[in-house]
Amino acid sequence: MKKSAAHHKVGHLIETIIDDRKKHETGTRGIYKLAQELAVYDCRDVRVVVLGGGTGLSTVVGGNPQLPDWPDSPFNGLKEIFPHLHVIVCTTDDGRSTGRLLKQLPIIGVGDLRKLCVALILLKNLQKTYRITEQHAGDLVRLIHTVFNYRFDDTNNDFRCVANPLLTAPAKLRRQCPAALKELLCSLGTFLTPRGRGPTIQPGGHALGNLLLTAAILSKAKGTVERPPGLGDLRAGLDLVAQAIGVTPGRLHPATAAPGQLVFRYANGVEVCGQHKATVANRRFPVERLRTEYYKKPVVSRRVLQAIRDADLIILAPGSLYTSSIPILQLQPVAQAIRSNRRALKILGANFWVQEGETDIAYRAENRGFRVSELIDAYDRNVTGGYKGLFHVVLSTNLAQIPGSILRKYALEGKRPIYLDRQRIKSLGLRSFEAVMFSMKRLRQAGIIHHDPEKFAMAVRTLLYARKRLGFMQKNAVGHSTSQTALPDCPQRSVLLCNYYKSITEELAAKQFRPKALCGVLKDLVWENRDIRVEHLRAFRGAQVISGRKWNRNTEWDNVLGYYDPHDRLLKVHEQVVTDSERLRENLLIALGESLLGRYRKSFRWIGPESLNTWGLHSFEIRLRPEHARECFLSPAQLHDFLRLARLVRHPQDPLVYKVTLNSDEGFLTPGLLFGLMYAWYLNNSYCKIMEHEMSPLQWQPNTLIPHHVQARSRRQALITFFRTVVFGYSC
Repeated sequence: MKKSAAHHKVGHLIETIIDDRKKHETGTRGIYKLAQELAVYDCRDVRVVVLGGGTGLSTVVGGNPQLPDWPDSPFNGLKEIFPHLHVIVCTTDDGRSTGRLLKQLPIIGVGDLRKLCVALILLKNLQKTYRITEQHAGDLVRLIHTVFNYRFDDTNNDFRCVANPLLTAPAKLRRQCPAALKELLCSLGTFLTPRGRGPTIQPGGHALGNLLLTAAILSKAKGTVERPPGLGDLRAGLDLVAQAIGVTPGRLHPATAAPGQLVFRYANGVEVCGQHKATVANRRFPVERLRTEYYKKPVVSRRVLQAIRDADLIILAPGSLYTSSIPILQLQPVAQAIRSNRRALKILGANFWVQEGETDIAYRAENRGFRVSELIDAYDRNVTGGYKGLFHVVLSTNLAQIPGSILRKYALEGKRPIYLDRQRIKSLGLRSFEAVMFSMKRLRQAGIIHHDPEKFAMAVRTLLYARKRLGFMQKNAVGHSTSQTALPDCPQRSVLLCNYYKSITEELAAKQFRPKALCGVLKDLVWENRDIRVEHLRAFRGAQVISGRKWNRNTEWDNVLGYYDPHDRLLKVHEQVVTDSERLRENLLIALGESLLGRYRKSFRWIGPESLNTWGLHSFEIRLRPEHARECFLSPAQLHDFLRLARLVRHPQDPLVYKVTLNSDEGFLTPGLLFGLMYAWYLNNSYCKIMEHEMSPLQWQPNTLIPHHVQARSRRQALITFFRTVVFGYSC
């Protein structure tokens, strides 16, 4: 190996690992010699565990199998250097194909397991299983890559490609498929068709690989869909597919068999569920805390825990902080097993870029994105016991090697790098190292920067070698975390997502919709916003589109084109919004929110200055119906609390009358409109821009405001608490 090539492979990590004094003693020749030794360093006996999810995990393990050119170089990454590799995958994904499966089946998210199944393919396994040449194996990898990544159009419900998955690949590749593999793929595909032994899954919108994995798991669970498959069924189903496509059985593990969904608490107090929604949301506030609502107490397999305890190397893969890594570490047996292993080198792989919805706003500095140390802060806040003992080394990319033109291009797209703040990491009791871990080839070809599996694996190998050869990290740092973090013991919404979807489907099927397509729109809207309780759907009896000439709402007061009519208990939307899907969804949510107040109000009136004998003041007054006639989702005490938050004051002599007095130019949202707007905004703040303005005082610290604004801020914060705890039922 040439000297320059050796240094390139090492990525200059050897130089950074050796402190200045030892570097002087070692000299250039010594460093070159170390690089040569590294090139032949044998780590085939090293036992490795990698944890995470999403694209980041599959990329470092064996390359991103979703890229079209992945089959050109499928055999690289950690899997090629470390044969004794176990991969533990987060399974709380709920987007796209996985989300469709969760609507119908009591199962964990399989999307990331599919990606890892492809990424973990090994040449030697294919050759051993099918007794084929290396060239034939390359064609077989292309076939598997094509079949597992094939995605049906949303409206394509033709079962032919499900019953025979090979039809999704070119004829040339189909001819290369061994008979045994073809038989298995067709058997698994047929399992989910109307002719099969399992549940019928319409293929529209699905990744074919997800269907095949689901069929394998359910076939081992004897096709039952009444309860989630157990750990044994998951293990058997995964191993069935793994063995067939060249993955070493028993090495790919779901973190738990218990289906669950993520719940995000933002710094403004809003708490909502759903991984997919969180990743596309723009909440304008950082994530404060994350937890997972499981259908039942999650169990981690003994095989997973033993692999962690026996590991010589434990890696938290780069990837989505809140939706891939933290949920696994919140499984206490996993975190305890990692901490109990005092022998392993533990590495945290830092991300390249901030991620919208997760790391785009720092918790302690909301005017910027994350730095690397703030990734560690997030673990400290969200894992019981903090980050202590979970990792010793932070491995980050060397931003100095990224061309400035590329950084500018990314900045224009709103993407910012996560900077390595060495001193703060050191103050946390951890070590940090940088290496060039992106592909220059892909940078030149496509102008994008992603982790390069070969370079990431080489950086990890270098750290292991340095530990053995140089005594680096012989005594593992334990970190200085003093966190007493313990996740709140919140009541679980112990319902499977498929049962939730079934409940909302049944509830909406009993209602009247004109046109009928409104039912589908509302059902999809509720599924995307699963904080909506099934009881919320019982407050109205239907929904309809109203023509402009029949619209009886005064548009001078607002431009909201959806409302609840208490007289006929219908959600009504203006025909103007029907052709704009986002406005239609927004106004349906507003109307749904209003419906929870029911027929709470008997009458209302505006009282002008002439009646008050004042200059410029006017009042808004409502009279409530008697309790038995309200049909209100809120209890009398809760309704009183909401009206108080809406700035109305109860009449001292008449408890059914509430009133607010306003200046002539003072804006005011009536209680019904406020409730509807707040309901929609809380669920998804991309709706109801007026509420973004109303809630803007929350973005300012109280010590920067005058007393009047402090009061307004406190009232808005109390509104969020009211909706979180009373309306949506999050009690912690």
